Amino acid sequence: MTRAPALLRIGTALTSLLLGACATPPPPAPSAELFADAEFAPPRAPIDSASVFALSDAMRRYLREDIADQLRVDGRKLGLVEALYRKGQLRLEYDAAMTRNAAQTFDARAGNCLSLVIMSAALARELDLPVRFHLVLSDETWSRSGDLYVAIGHVNLVLGRLRSRYAVGLEEDNETTIDFQPADEASRQRVRSIGEETVVAMYLNNRAAETLAAGNLDEAYWWARAAVHADPRFLNAYNTLGVIYFRHGNLTQARRVLATALERAPHDTVAIANIVPVLDALGENERAREMAQRLRVLEPEPPFAAFNRGLAAFHAGDYHKARDLFQSEVTREPWYHEFHYWLGVTYLRLGEPSKATRELQSAMENSTTRRDYELYAAKLEHLQSTH
Repeated sequence: MTRAPALLRIGTALTSLLLGACATPPPPAPSAELFADAEFAPPRAPIDSASVFALSDAMRRYLREDIADQLRVDGRKLGLVEALYRKGQLRLEYDAAMTRNAAQTFDARAGNCLSLVIMSAALARELDLPVRFHLVLSDETWSRSGDLYVAIGHVNLVLGRLRSRYAVGLEEDNETTIDFQPADEASRQRVRSIGEETVVAMYLNNRAAETLAAGNLDEAYWWARAAVHADPRFLNAYNTLGVIYFRHGNLTQARRVLATALERAPHDTVAIANIVPVLDALGENERAREMAQRLRVLEPEPPFAAFNRGLAAFHAGDYHKARDLFQSEVTREPWYHEFHYWLGVTYLRLGEPSKATRELQSAMENSTTRRDYELYAAKLEHLQSTH
């Protein structure tokens, strides 16, 4: 009873797990039996967790020279905030194509929310500003890359109060949240504090997911392995590692890792969905059926279920049914670009070019990578030129 569309589920960086606060004691090291190093080719380059927050010479020069006057006049905290947000300074751009470390994000002037938070934290620490990390608690959202389904979450950064006689203005005495999403959304957030080790694990897990999506199982393994070691409480890394083992044919290891995740979070639908096909492949069919039934109770409508039915209807030529299914997904998750794109294509097949134009415009505006933006922009331009 394999649930193929639900199989390859991981969480990124975003991320959806609820974790302990910074003050919790360090967790025990993960069991050595969770890893199978000999099954995978060595990484092309060492995976160095210490490089995640490391500053480059360019970053230090930026603080020391480019915005030195601003930091002196406005104060370290407000001066940095202005540099992060004001157009004409860092000119940061959101780009979810790859999770970057601090130095890479600074060089590219782009990154997903985790990359931008990591870079901002590195700059803040260089200025001796107190830093805290928050996991934003919200309804789970999903993205996909082929048959890989990814739970998307969000993190932000808090610059703490400065109790120094050198503080400038009231801004220095207040906490300031750095968040790279619209302010009206940020103001309604519920958050939970997380430690730096969790942020590092998130970064490493994102890189594992991105490498896995690119088809490089060997490199993905080493990123996921490092994520588990960075914070053994971060269960998304176990799910990623389990999927890697499954795709690599290491079924016993996949079962062991996913079972470990379920021991710690028995109602984790991601781990349940991932372990069902593993159990099937191992011949544990009755156990697989039990887990599949548990998943149906916990999650009656899996991620992308209506979307996948819409694709099936579209390719079968039933465009009215496809329209209704894609519209239901847009209503449920209005910020996901691919739902708008396929709704637009369906409207075009139904002879409604104005509605198709509207949806392609929404797909372009909600795209999270430069590649997707350019793709939707080109399709929208072609549609407008032909209608």
